[in-house]
Amino acid sequence: MELKQYWTIVRKRLWMIALIVIIFCLSTGIYSYYLVKPQYEATAKLIVNDYKGSSSLLTTMDLGAIDSTVKLIKTYKEIIKTPRIMKQVASDYPQLNESYGDLIGKVNVSSVNETQVMSISVKDESYGHAAQIANAVALVFQKSVPSLMKVDNISVLDQADPSESHGPVAPNPKMNIAVAFMLGLMLGIGIAFLLDYLDDSINTEEDVERILGLPVLTSIPRIREQDLKDASRLMPAKPIAGRENNVSFDV
Repeated sequence: MELKQYWTIVRKRLWMIALIVIIFCLSTGIYSYYLVKPQYEATAKLIVNDYKGSSSLLTTMDLGAIDSTVKLIKTYKEIIKTPRIMKQVASDYPQLNESYGDLIGKVNVSSVNETQVMSISVKDESYGHAAQIANAVALVFQKSVPSLMKVDNISVLDQADPSESHGPVAPNPKMNIAVAFMLGLMLGIGIAFLLDYLDDSINTEEDVERILGLPVLTSIPRIREQDLKDASRLMPAKPIAGRENNVSFDV
């Protein structure tokens, strides 16, 4: 199938494709602007120091290796989101009014590659509330590490300020609408090709040539009622026509 034939199929059902795209974009826009509550994100940062404060591990671990600390961060990232830590946060900070299950769902722990810095990010409908949760998790984890790991190598590097004003991080209506536009466009084109594939009727000269493999010698154009009216207006009417032929008509 040539590129021209592809375009013919798309052009034939262009209205349907446009309608699908408009419906997708409108639905996504209404959902993003009016139905989804904005989400704000606050972050507290921790730094993982070396083991110089722990004499029990001095003989078993390479204290100067950053790689060992980076690997240890991976362990800490898993520990932070455990029910044990989150239950402690919910217990120590009842003013947050959050269950440990909710906290696990809101907290995300990450680290920058090859550094000793960990980020505790929290998403919530309020930036102030998210900042309080992030700070609470950071402090509880810092206090819990000595009992869990037998080392005291966690320090709070930076706390989130609940009084600051930040814009929402989600949803992103423009991005969502752009994605909806692309999805609607692909779906519309896909349906257009599917309908064309299922349509066995012969409508155009190109269909005849394509199916029969024979050239079209002539064709009878479709005459609409409006064409007849336009033609009658172009023909001059005579008061008496065809007198010699015994034919007349009234005007």
